[in-house]
Amino acid sequence: MTGYYDYVLGLIPAALIGVTAFLNLVGLSLTAALPGGALVAGAVMAHALFVRGPVTDVHGGAERSRTGSVGDSIDRAVERSRTGRSGAGGSD
Repeated sequence: MTGYYDYVLGLIPAALIGVTAFLNLVGLSLTAALPGGALVAGAVMAHALFVRGPVTDVHGGAERSRTGSVGDSIDRAVERSRTGRSGAGGSD
């Protein structure tokens, strides 16, 4: 299952190459188009870091991941091991 950060990792080189190629095709020289592509790729990275940053929130003594279901399932497994519940057949 692909998530937000998988798309970001694919979009960084696509933005750099695609925007540079587009600006080059519309008449800018390569040396003028390359900073435009780098600016768009940098904006994608800045969005991934500062707008939807990969941070964990500490809530109730357990870290809960804001970004993915894998982190949530790990958190549930750790909590089950602390409380001694097996988790089989239960509703979390």
